[in-house]
Amino acid sequence: MKRLSTRDLVIYALFIGLIFLLGLTPLGLIPLGFINVTVLCIPTVVGTMLLGRRPGILFGFFFGLASLLSVLGLSMVPPSVLAGRLLAANPVYAVLMCFVPRLTVPLVTHAVYTVLNRKRKGGLSIAPAAVAGSLTNTVLYLGLMLLFYALTGLDSAPVLAVIGGTGLIAGSLEAVAAGLISVPVVLALEKTKK
Repeated sequence: MKRLSTRDLVIYALFIGLIFLLGLTPLGLIPLGFINVTVLCIPTVVGTMLLGRRPGILFGFFFGLASLLSVLGLSMVPPSVLAGRLLAANPVYAVLMCFVPRLTVPLVTHAVYTVLNRKRKGGLSIAPAAVAGSLTNTVLYLGLMLLFYALTGLDSAPVLAVIGGTGLIAGSLEAVAAGLISVPVVLALEKTKK
């Protein structure tokens, strides 16, 4: 097993700290009442592209933990009404909804980045990988919410409305933001690695 250098530990700590800063404040979780819009996937996708799949999974875990803390009401952002209802109905489903999408983000990001990086050189693989990671988060989170609402017998009409309206609009904006922000950040941080 490879030992981590002090530099690596500091970089990991910075990414994890950024995830918690964004995840527990309105800087990264924008409350809309019925659901919270997030840009939390950006540190996860950037960290995955810079450091690889395993560190990305670690960042995805902390992304999920920050999401769970928010759902539990342990952040500066109140939990979304829909997530709160699911938590009350079945806490296990709420935990799965927080972690499964966030642990999948680095897997998709890494796969897209690796495949495109073989074909394209430079920064052309960064934006598509970031967009794919962000969309993975949105689709899986809202999809699992809908599934778990149905499994617990909760009225899924509000979730469908969120998926149809906010999910499409906010999810698209989150993906665009991830693509636009990730390119200069990854390129700048790659230069510091050299």
